[in-house]
Amino acid sequence: MIKLMKKYTSVFSVTGFEGELADIITKDIAPYVDDISIDALGSVVAFKKGENSDKKLMIAAHMDEIGFIVTYIEDSGMLRVSNLGGINSIACAYSKVRFANGQIGVIAPEGNIKPEDIAVKKLIVDIGAKTKKEAERKVKIGDVCALVPSFTRLMNNRYTAKAFDDRLGCAVAVIAAQQIKSAKYDAYFVFSVQEEVGCRGSKPTAFAIAPTYSIAIDVTATGDTIGATPMAVKLGEGAAIKIKDNSLICSKIIVDGLTKLAKDKKITHQYEILEYGGTDASSMQTAGSGSYAGVISIPTRYIHSSVETVDLKDVNACVSLLAAAIEDGFEK
Repeated sequence: MIKLMKKYTSVFSVTGFEGELADIITKDIAPYVDDISIDALGSVVAFKKGENSDKKLMIAAHMDEIGFIVTYIEDSGMLRVSNLGGINSIACAYSKVRFANGQIGVIAPEGNIKPEDIAVKKLIVDIGAKTKKEAERKVKIGDVCALVPSFTRLMNNRYTAKAFDDRLGCAVAVIAAQQIKSAKYDAYFVFSVQEEVGCRGSKPTAFAIAPTYSIAIDVTATGDTIGATPMAVKLGEGAAIKIKDNSLICSKIIVDGLTKLAKDKKITHQYEILEYGGTDASSMQTAGSGSYAGVISIPTRYIHSSVETVDLKDVNACVSLLAAAIEDGFEK
């Protein structure tokens, strides 16, 4: 798991530009599935034949991360940018960024800006260029960048990096595919694009698959940091079984099914109610005639920053719970 965590978080995969990571995941999961396709938007769909083809299980983890897109180049060579996804401007300020072509820059607010006034429209990217013409040799309008990759081990087998949202979900899905002996239903492992800008990638894929059951694998916030909004999810307490967020109320069949599997197989777990945000489960729930949808969430501190932090025990619990769901299925 640690190898995949580091590997996936190091890849450039800003929302809308996920091709590099798609190629890597395709190679990683290919030996464990029966067929792989890539749809028009770029989502990877890996199919594994199940014991019962009358029902379908769709598993979704998104490949994209938040980032910035160049909107204007100043005469000074400084770059103006806009956000791709939900940017925490303060968390991103004074960080290094990397473009797809490898160009490195630093992102910082305009001069004389108070910390409380920092916003995306007040951020600039400095690549070291002295003039607009010099900057244009390296970067053009429409190019995108993301925070420079980082991956560090902390105490107690906890790790911090950027883009755990949702490279961890991708790693969980790939390792679950490796571990299972068989699938109860036809299983579709979907590595979606453009989740950070409205769950766009999972929508057409869910309509094409028309799943009976759906599970998104994504990160969720925790309530165990100083000053955090009260929330039951804590780092180190296991896989979080989502009950609801701002985009869906999870199917009781999925919540109860995951709970039973976790108890039967002694998988550490907890329950999540997120008062904001959403996941690809919202798309899967309403596709076609609808599906029984839910989420296995990975507890994560400091989401949408360069120091997202997780406990390896929770990540492994998510793998075990997903593998159990694929192998054993659900009861209506």
